[in-house]
Amino acid sequence: MNFDLSEDEEMLKALTERFVSDHYDHDSRRAFLSGPGGFSGANWQLLGELGLIAAPFPEELGGLGLDATGIATVFEALGRGLVVEPLAEAVVMAGRLFAMSAPEALQGEWLEALLTGEKRLALAHAEARARDGLVWVETSAVADGDGWRLTGTKPYCAAGGGADGYIVSARISGEPGGADGVALFLVPAGTPAVSTRDWTMADGSVATSLELEGAVVPAGYRLGEDGLAAIAAASDLAALARSAEALGIMERLLADTIDYLRTRDQFGAALGSFQAVQHRMVAQYAVIEQSRALLNLALVSWGSDDFTAAVNGSRAFIADASVELGHEMIQFHGGMGVTDELAIGGGHKRLLVLSRWPEGPVAALDRYAGLLN
Repeated sequence: MNFDLSEDEEMLKALTERFVSDHYDHDSRRAFLSGPGGFSGANWQLLGELGLIAAPFPEELGGLGLDATGIATVFEALGRGLVVEPLAEAVVMAGRLFAMSAPEALQGEWLEALLTGEKRLALAHAEARARDGLVWVETSAVADGDGWRLTGTKPYCAAGGGADGYIVSARISGEPGGADGVALFLVPAGTPAVSTRDWTMADGSVATSLELEGAVVPAGYRLGEDGLAAIAAASDLAALARSAEALGIMERLLADTIDYLRTRDQFGAALGSFQAVQHRMVAQYAVIEQSRALLNLALVSWGSDDFTAAVNGSRAFIADASVELGHEMIQFHGGMGVTDELAIGGGHKRLLVLSRWPEGPVAALDRYAGLLN
């Protein structure tokens, strides 16, 4: 089977890599993380101008309609550059979810600004008792005149810092753990009776805790009919993007460590000349190749009934394997490996978040096993 990229995909890869090489080094990445929202607003605007924000959206809505291979190509390159702009959460997940489920009138108000990067949405779905794939939505929505009144707490809104709006899941019927009765609503930032508190995740990105105390949104701000089905439909490509980003980070950490082992002397010889070190590095190289093979399986399954299972299978493996690789690379660097002075530490922190958000690898493995049966 031919896994070579097409001409368009090669151009997309080159564009992403050029963005990384022109705007990212270790010091600039640290500066971006310390900015509002945990990333660079100027970079976000540039990503919009380059078309990388619009790329995952459907062509009929003004995007490029990237398929699985296109998305994986972009995010692997972003991972190698340790890019901090939240494209996976704000674009592939929240943005596409809005595009797939919002009524036409609401799309007319928001979609163009989302495609250019002028506005940004975040998904507010996870709740405190929703662990590892468990459906649990306590936030409620009740009809209120010509609108909906939302009450509840969304403590884990990834990439929510500075967002212009939130896609909030709320229960209109049934019990918190029920599979039915959950709808999605667009809640613009600044809506009365909505309070936010930003907090920093392990990788330095900024998440938001959302408190809705009877917040009222217009009836037209309800997105689609079945909220959980819409989230599941958008989640496959988002999970693929996260896995591709993790693969890119793994490649970067391995390459940086190889360079270090070639130049760091111990007992009068380069560390990389010791056989025990070589064995451990070869083992991690093999892990990267296994990860790529599983990701490629997902890519060739695009458009078939096997795609969701393949995505979950690759995520279940990569989530665990990437964290272990990060541990190994830190060990080779010694105490400096865990500091912010090297890309190793920052990359490993990002892998920790990617491996556990929005759920851990066990949930992905359970879903994969269930889809095979």
